[in-house]
Amino acid sequence: MTDEERRGETHFGYETVAEEEKAARVGQVFHSVARKYDLMNDVMSMGIHRLWKRHTVQRAAVRPGMRVLDLAGGTGDLAAAFAPRVGARGHVTVCDINASMLVVGRDRLLDQGLAGNIDFVQGDAEALPFPDEHFDRITIAFGLRNVTRKERALADMGRVLKPGGRLLVLEFSQPLAPLRPFYDLYSFRVMPLMGRLIAGDADSYRYLAESIRVHPDQEELAGMMRDAGLERVQYENLTGGVVALHRATRL
Repeated sequence: MTDEERRGETHFGYETVAEEEKAARVGQVFHSVARKYDLMNDVMSMGIHRLWKRHTVQRAAVRPGMRVLDLAGGTGDLAAAFAPRVGARGHVTVCDINASMLVVGRDRLLDQGLAGNIDFVQGDAEALPFPDEHFDRITIAFGLRNVTRKERALADMGRVLKPGGRLLVLEFSQPLAPLRPFYDLYSFRVMPLMGRLIAGDADSYRYLAESIRVHPDQEELAGMMRDAGLERVQYENLTGGVVALHRATRL
């Protein structure tokens, strides 16, 4: 346990804040950027985030009839990919702590005619509002770093997974050393500028850049998943480690 954890403190970007304060501040960030979130993702990643998510969907190996939980599901892009794969006998649940993000996602999927086997639930990843052993697959894409107590969230994900179920965590991580100077320049100069020009909010994108830097790296996150009781933990680096996809199974 770190000194911050003993004092009931955690990171909000580079700031140290009380644990109970972080959720509200993260919520305000995503309320601010919800309507421009997908546009900003496309601009900031030059569309590569769609390839990362497509790879995650493929690795999930979802089959007809499965129940899938997409945590921090935001605007529903992973849910839209899973819905036809699980089919009419299956179901996809999008769970996000932020109501603004859920509204954007629900409206989008309704417009696409994809909401028939998808539901939207507002909930906290640290205390999921679902029964034990309920889901065949759980995904969380670019959301774990915003969770205050990641170890609690990982343990609760394991609780709601069926035996044999899989968890996939797609998250920004530690890039290879040659990439880091360029990555830092992009993160701390370009991202806030684009946030100001496109979303009218430089501070939120400055926080997002900082939150990546204080998130556990590849090996540390793998260790946290094992400590949460998950098995067969492995990860693969994408785009030189800018992003990593961690996978684990509940036995």
